[in-house]
Amino acid sequence: MDEKLLEVRNLKKYFKTPHGILHAVDDVSFTLGQSKTLGVVGESGCGKSTLGRTVLNLLEATSGEVYFQGKNIVGYKGREQKELRKDMQIVFQDPFSSLDPRMTVSEIIGEPLRLFKICKSEQEYEERVDQLMDTAGIVKRLENSYPHELDGGRRQRIGIARALALDPKFIVCDEPVSALDVSIQAQILNLMQDLQEQKGLTYMFITHDLSVVRHISDEIMVMYLGQAVEKSPAKKLFVNQYHPYTKALLSAIPIAKTGERKKRILLKGEISSPIDPKPGCRFAVRCPYATDICRNESPVLREIEPEHFVACHHVGNLQ
Repeated sequence: MDEKLLEVRNLKKYFKTPHGILHAVDDVSFTLGQSKTLGVVGESGCGKSTLGRTVLNLLEATSGEVYFQGKNIVGYKGREQKELRKDMQIVFQDPFSSLDPRMTVSEIIGEPLRLFKICKSEQEYEERVDQLMDTAGIVKRLENSYPHELDGGRRQRIGIARALALDPKFIVCDEPVSALDVSIQAQILNLMQDLQEQKGLTYMFITHDLSVVRHISDEIMVMYLGQAVEKSPAKKLFVNQYHPYTKALLSAIPIAKTGERKKRILLKGEISSPIDPKPGCRFAVRCPYATDICRNESPVLREIEPEHFVACHHVGNLQ
């Protein structure tokens, strides 16, 4: 069995708004093994990025527990939080807005080394920066360039190199390829997989692109309006889906082969508001199988076959 690096229990993150309480992440639980990748998918606004930031303690959890290497890190502040940054990092979605435009490539990558005083001499610092640039596939001649002088792929490589500077164990990848061209996406995904093999990294990979998550994930968790509705090993999920929302998502993946067709599931109805949600399944207003129990009682994420979890009252009757 894989060594458990991360365990999230009943994590909630709510925000106060003028119209009520926004349930951005609502009672999400999962575990993640060492050197594994958990893909988190769902529509924009479903709480994927908020979940990633709350797990990292960048956002303070409303309630719940996050165990990293056996320690509950919820509520960490000051020195504890700073020490946590060595082991937990993030690669942001937009490689341009996440980089300081006034700093050169080498300064951006080396900033964590200076903040944590990792290097004992300037020579060691320069060697470490060169090594990180080489690891991320950034050529030496770009070390004095600025972010605006580079394309999206190179900028994202800078973000990856910076995330690796402190030799972390866990990295949240928040849609790291969604802003890139398809050809560059493949390069970045291959780089991340190579780094995972070399360094034993553990990823939480957030994306709305199911073809991407299929390529890189060991497990996939599907989110809808702040809640996990299905979680399964990646191979299993693409063979057999149980939740109607997951079925609709997977039906939207384009098929590369000409002449091959598959039935597209079109969802109807308006998305429920995540502000002060009423009891019941949040997908019920768009679900063709919804009944009274769906509209009145919230389904629980439960294991319906080994390692396959689904939150649906009618699971088993929808095949």
